[in-house]
Amino acid sequence: MKRLDLLAVLSALLGLLVAAAPAHAQVVGLNASPAPGGGTTYSVPIQTLLLFSALSFLPAVLLLMTSFTRIVIVLALMRQALGLQSTPPNQVIVGMSLFLTLFVMGPTLEQIHDEAYKPYTEQKIGFEQAAAIASAPLRDFMLRQTRESDIELFASMALPDPADAEPPAAGGEAAGAADAAPPAADAVPMRVLIPAFVVSELKTAFQIGFLVFIPFLMIDLIVSSVLMSMGMMMLSPVLVSLPFKLMLFVLADGWSLLVASMVASF
Repeated sequence: MKRLDLLAVLSALLGLLVAAAPAHAQVVGLNASPAPGGGTTYSVPIQTLLLFSALSFLPAVLLLMTSFTRIVIVLALMRQALGLQSTPPNQVIVGMSLFLTLFVMGPTLEQIHDEAYKPYTEQKIGFEQAAAIASAPLRDFMLRQTRESDIELFASMALPDPADAEPPAAGGEAAGAADAAPPAADAVPMRVLIPAFVVSELKTAFQIGFLVFIPFLMIDLIVSSVLMSMGMMMLSPVLVSLPFKLMLFVLADGWSLLVASMVASF
């Protein structure tokens, strides 16, 4: 009986909510109206809904359109080169990568704030214009860090199949329709630039990681050779080489050198 009464109450409340939905929508102002200068002006609840929907893409923007990918990969490879499994922990590496990303992206974020966000909050420009202005500094940053070969690779894959293209009107000019020139830097669409930027960042991070591994690999080889020559077969070379690698890293001021090198690479 109690369960039936509860279901009845819930059904009644649901019916009241459905009946009151149009009136509630009018109260909170879920509407859109044409803007004076063109475009559409949305009410505050719709703007809030759009904002929270856009926030779901924020992790993807942070990972794939900033310097975060290169920094976090290099720091993770640095930990593996030292032979440490969980020190520093993942939270420290991610937090350090985040703040280094904010440091590297500082000029770009300041330009976006001054040229796009501030005029938009002062209602001098619309949302579409603010988004276009804000994408320009981020686009310039990604173009500076992206290899031309990667841009050409994704641009060639984004071009339509030459076999599906219509034949030229003039019969004598087969002028390189199959070998279309890659787009200029300013004309590269974001769907081409973003994957090319990610691939370039992965390449650069692995190159830096290779250089980081070399001195610690030499220490491992020396320690292994010494232990083998002394006949200490039961002693792990990793256990012996770890203090030497830590001492070398600290004496060389490794963290400062690594962070300075990564920031200078941008």
